[in-house]
Amino acid sequence: MKKILLIITIFFALIGCNESKNQNPDTVINIEDTQVPEIKEMDIKDHSVNNAWVNEIKLDNGKKWQANLETNEGVDKMLKLVKSSDPKTIKEYHELASKLNGHKNFLVKKCTMEGPSHDNLHIFLHPLIEKIEILQNVSTTNEGLKAKASIKENLEGYYNYFQ
Repeated sequence: MKKILLIITIFFALIGCNESKNQNPDTVINIEDTQVPEIKEMDIKDHSVNNAWVNEIKLDNGKKWQANLETNEGVDKMLKLVKSSDPKTIKEYHELASKLNGHKNFLVKKCTMEGPSHDNLHIFLHPLIEKIEILQNVSTTNEGLKAKASIKENLEGYYNYFQ
């Protein structure tokens, strides 16, 4: 069931903010042509909790990308939530993940960014989506602590690339 939710989330992330990677802005994307990668079981030790996305993301000619207000607000809310939370149980980590997922869904739904700024937002966003999914599925508090720290690092990294 959780894999299905992740697939749906990724699907909406891809179409919800008008995915346009490697496309001319005037090109219409046919959703049937969009391939969703196979979702595998995510392990807290795998690459999903690292921040390798910083090796892929680019600046706008040395400057930060201009993000829309809702995207900035969504990231701000998620970061404040992560910083202010202090989960002690697996259930509390799952609750945190649920709240983060709600903010992430709002951000994706309200995204109006296009072109290179949008493409770079997705480089930031895809690992975040995976990390939230990992947090939703932790089975120990140690895994929850690691996933939360990785989410916090991901969210803080946003401000290095977007304004």
